[in-house]
Amino acid sequence: MRKVKPKKRQILPDPKFNDVLVTKFVNNIMLQGKKTIAFNIFYEAMEIVAKRTSEDPIEVWKKALANVTPAVEVRSRRIGGATFQIPSEIPATRKQSIGMKNLIGFARKRHEKTMGQKLAGEILAAYKEEGAAFKKKEDTHRMAEANKAFSHFRF
Repeated sequence: MRKVKPKKRQILPDPKFNDVLVTKFVNNIMLQGKKTIAFNIFYEAMEIVAKRTSEDPIEVWKKALANVTPAVEVRSRRIGGATFQIPSEIPATRKQSIGMKNLIGFARKRHEKTMGQKLAGEILAAYKEEGAAFKKKEDTHRMAEANKAFSHFRF
C-alpha cells in the first residue's frame, strides 16, 4: 500500500485475565478461526503453570514471553553481487509478535499429549531461560553480533 497505512484494529481484553496481551497470544494460537478452542488451550496451560510453580501464572507467562522476545534480527541485503546479513533493530510490535510466534511454534513441536501441556512446558522452559524458543532468540542475537561489521550497510 503506497498511500495510507491501514488503521490498527482494537483488540478486546480476554474475559478471564482481562488482558489485551493474552488475546493477542490466543489469536496467534488460533487455527481456522476456532477462538474458543484457542482460549481453552491457553487457560489449560495457565492452570498447569500455576500447579507447577507457586507464582501467578500470568506473570510467569509474561516473563517467559519477555525471555523469548528478540531485540535485533538479521536481514539479507544484496550489495555488489554479495549477500550480507545485516543486523537491525526490530520495532516493538514486531518484537512482540516474533516472540509469541516462536513460543507457540516450538510448543507445537514438543512431545507432550495435549497442546495445553505442550504450551505449559514451553512457557516454563522459557521462564527458566531454556528451551527451543529461548535458544532461537539466543541464536538470532548471536548471528546479529557476528555480523555487526556489516551494520553500516543498514538501509
